[in-house]
Amino acid sequence: MIEELVAYVREAFGWDADVVVSAGPRGALGQVWRVDVGPARYALKEIFAEPPSVALIEAELAFSRRAAEAGVRLPVSHPDRDGRFLVTAPDGTWLRLYDWVDLRPVEPAARATPAELGALLARLHRCAPASAVEPGGGPPDPWYDRVPAADAWAEVSASGAVWAGRLVDRLATLPELCAAVGPADPGGLIVCHRDLHPENVLLDPAGAMVVVDWDNLGPAAPGRELARALFDWFCDGSTADLDAMRVMYQAYVREGGPGRITEPADFSMLLASRLNFLLVQARVALDSRAEGRHREWAEREIDEALTILPAPRQLADVLKLACA
Repeated sequence: MIEELVAYVREAFGWDADVVVSAGPRGALGQVWRVDVGPARYALKEIFAEPPSVALIEAELAFSRRAAEAGVRLPVSHPDRDGRFLVTAPDGTWLRLYDWVDLRPVEPAARATPAELGALLARLHRCAPASAVEPGGGPPDPWYDRVPAADAWAEVSASGAVWAGRLVDRLATLPELCAAVGPADPGGLIVCHRDLHPENVLLDPAGAMVVVDWDNLGPAAPGRELARALFDWFCDGSTADLDAMRVMYQAYVREGGPGRITEPADFSMLLASRLNFLLVQARVALDSRAEGRHREWAEREIDEALTILPAPRQLADVLKLACA
């Protein structure tokens, strides 16, 4: 990728200085490359799956401006010389360009972290416009409020993969775990990031939180995004840090966040997104046509997804603390 695309991106973005490309982090939907152009530094995202639509990019740019005005730190997106924020290389690779920011992980165990996360999420939700449709006008994506049908698991659970036995054990808990999962009231939806896990909220050199990877932006109930974030940050599967969750929730409320966790259905986004993600990764891991790097990454993600899938007891404990 490095040798093939340097000449192309140099032309596309009008760079005259030397261009040096090195690997950065990867996620489910893309690989980030650090690009040094003379003294300037950028993050070039190589997109693996379907690229974002023009409507999604426009919605992201509009919301990121609102978020920045509200004090949320995020990398700025850059167009190419023709004003395009999504660039297609000759080999079909989709690319997006952002500012490079030197980032490090947030330490969940740090004393200030839960309150800072609660305040950050409240800030995002306060500045978010109401929206009952996806960018482009479609209905809310079922990824966030529908779990896979029971028969969708048959092929992957019977595959004989090393993780298949663990998967079968977890599938037995799904009827109880997911009984309340369903769509939210369209009248209560706002534009949300929808992917605020620890790999997408990081610290800059000054210690300020920076939100990255806005590719999943779209409508959601703020209380549901809050519920998911509590588990993303403070539950490792076997143990939920209820004290940290309480601090984060209280900080969110204190800072004017509009969402509340009041019923089991508020865990719909948490459960649906995790189970849909697990199923997709299981299919990638078993797909002989998939690139080796994607299958290897999927295997690691399956192990983590099975580990962090919450138990019904943990949902009940978080609901109790939120309603106290």
